[in-house]
Amino acid sequence: MQLIDADGENRGVTDTRDARRMAEDAGLDLVLISPNAKPPVAKILDLGKLKYEQQKKAAAARKKQKTVEVKEVKMRPNIDTHDYEVKMKAVKRFFEDGDKVKVTLRFRGREMAHQQLGMQLLQKVREEVGEISKVEAEPKLEGRQMMMVLAPK
Repeated sequence: MQLIDADGENRGVTDTRDARRMAEDAGLDLVLISPNAKPPVAKILDLGKLKYEQQKKAAAARKKQKTVEVKEVKMRPNIDTHDYEVKMKAVKRFFEDGDKVKVTLRFRGREMAHQQLGMQLLQKVREEVGEISKVEAEPKLEGRQMMMVLAPK
C-alpha cells in the first residue's frame, strides 16, 4: 500500500505490517484513505481528530445551507389597486430572499359566482412577476380558495 506518514510525507509503497508497526510506534492510527486506488493509499493519523474535523465541516456546510420557505400572500378578488401594489411589493421581496410564494384568493358569499375575476387577478400577478419567477403550481380552485404557487427563477 502507498503510505503517507503523520507529517504528510509520502513513504512510497510499504507492506501493510510495516505500516501498522509505524503507526503503533507513532501512537496514531493507520487509516485507509482511498481503498480503490492501485495501490491503496493509507495515512498515519489520529482517527478521532479526523472524525472531529469531518463533523465540524459538515456542521459548517449545514449552517450555510438556505432552506426555501413558502410564503403566503392572501388577496380577495375585488382588491383595491394600492392594496394590490403593497402585496406585489411583498411578493417581489420574497423572491429576492429566494423563497417561494403561494398566492391565495379567498372568495366570500356571492363572489363564488364570479370566479373568472379571481382567475384574471392571478393572471395579472403571473404577468407582473413573470421575469423573476416561474409558475410551480397553476391556479386551481379548492373549496372557496383559488391558489397558485410561484418560485423564483
